Amino acid sequence: MTAHDPTLPPRPNAAPIGYAYDEHDRAFVRERVAEFRGQVERRLAGALTEEEFRPFRLMNGLYLQLHAYMLRVAIPYGTLTSRQMRRLAEIADRWDKGYGHFTTRQNLQYNWPKLVDVPDILEALADVDMHAIQTSGNCIRNVTADHFAGVAADEIEDPRATAEFLRQWSSAHAEFSFLPRKFKIAVTGAEHDRAAVKVHDIGLRIVTNDAGEIGYEVIVGGGLGRTPFIGKVLREFLPRADLLAFLEAVLRVYNRFGRRDNKYKARIKILVHETGIDEIRAQVEAEFAAMDRAPFAYDGEEFARVAGFFGTPPYEDLPERSEALEKAKAESAAFAAFAAVNVAPHRQAGYAIVTVSLKPIGGIPGDATSAQMRALADAADTYGFGELRVSHEQNIILPHVKKDDLLALWRDLDAAGLATANAGLVSDIISCPGLDYCALATARSIPIAQAISKRFSDLERQRQIGPLGIKISGCINACGHHHVGAIGILGLEKKGVESYQITLGGDPTLDAAIGELIGPGVSAEEVPDVIENLVELYLAERQEAERFIDTCRRIGHKRFKESARREGEDGSGI
Repeated sequence: MTAHDPTLPPRPNAAPIGYAYDEHDRAFVRERVAEFRGQVERRLAGALTEEEFRPFRLMNGLYLQLHAYMLRVAIPYGTLTSRQMRRLAEIADRWDKGYGHFTTRQNLQYNWPKLVDVPDILEALADVDMHAIQTSGNCIRNVTADHFAGVAADEIEDPRATAEFLRQWSSAHAEFSFLPRKFKIAVTGAEHDRAAVKVHDIGLRIVTNDAGEIGYEVIVGGGLGRTPFIGKVLREFLPRADLLAFLEAVLRVYNRFGRRDNKYKARIKILVHETGIDEIRAQVEAEFAAMDRAPFAYDGEEFARVAGFFGTPPYEDLPERSEALEKAKAESAAFAAFAAVNVAPHRQAGYAIVTVSLKPIGGIPGDATSAQMRALADAADTYGFGELRVSHEQNIILPHVKKDDLLALWRDLDAAGLATANAGLVSDIISCPGLDYCALATARSIPIAQAISKRFSDLERQRQIGPLGIKISGCINACGHHHVGAIGILGLEKKGVESYQITLGGDPTLDAAIGELIGPGVSAEEVPDVIENLVELYLAERQEAERFIDTCRRIGHKRFKESARREGEDGSGI
């Protein structure tokens, strides 16, 4: 995998910015495509029943949803090249309905592929070193990472080399292909957590010890879904040399003791909760001490080689302050708003990180048309070394934009309908597909997100409100991460009617917290009013630049519950 499209002229001095598949990687992916093609042919011919076919399709990221199959494509640690983004657009046009849905797991989902076409789609993905392997099933799923990796001003180390090591270790891992339940790993290498490591089965924080050595804080047992938990620290400092062997020990303990009698209690978070972190730690350390670590021996040269794939692009030597940027902001209020909200500091002087919102007012969170995917690929080539990132917040990141180019980029994004200046604001809503697509959902999520977005359509008002994370799930499986939303919304079916529970105070960062329920559910029509009341109380009570989540913590849950009462009622319905 290289950043640049090989059909285009080579970029002078361009450095590779993504892991490069070798012949073994490519052969493995091609073999899996050929294997699945045969399985699909047998299913279509009636030689396999749907029940017999199910484990094969799940191992290749293919679900059977409400209306059609859904194919989930892996985007390891959220890093994409422009070439790969264009291929995703081509697939959307040729075999789907002209769009794709970016998910909270940094994946992309196609909602309408025909079964007969899926092998050809996988073949098209393999051509650009992509696949859908292990995006489903009870195995180690796509390893995610900080979407600002390698460019964040607060970074200790780029987490993608670690994530790539874990991808290689976990891909087709025979012992862990049939775990008690799915298993999710996230890695962050910065002071601020943008990977939500405390709500993953394993979260890794790259840290330094007193001797200045790089290692990992290992957090285990976090997760959302039916029973949410914040992860607990298993090791405060794990040397890099022990990483693969130690994680192997964790997975072995989980594989042995994780519950298989009840799928709702099978995640490692339940094992940690029921057993206790001290006993889990003892079991893991015992396994770690007794195991043959030779197969997992650390190869520093190999780690350095992999890290080299995520090298520094050929930045220009620029001043930190851009006169062109300051002039553009002074001349255009709309651009100034975009620059204030969607642009983040970069570690390289004269450059910036741009978040492209996939949450236009009234739009479907995470969706991008094929035309927009191509526009993003073009923007990456023109303004950012051909590299893009997918965030777990369902947005796209352009990680290397010269400040001098921000105005031109904004104009290009605006022409493609991608310049909404709402990153991190109240309309930047995370939402699962809900009952519009998902076979597990019990309520719709998308119309709720759209209604809230329209209610707060005034972007100037959004900026006045400030950072506010709203997250919506259409069922208790929590794919919309509602538990860690400052305002969380959970859709449920109640006596044949969709009902929505509201939670407050959730937080996915290092101050991680599970939101508290403020009462029984409300109807779909009432949700925007409830959100409006909560926001109004916040605006009335906040101190200076206090964020919504901080006001929640300061004045308490009860005050917000009172504010959510509907007119003429005693609050019993909230």
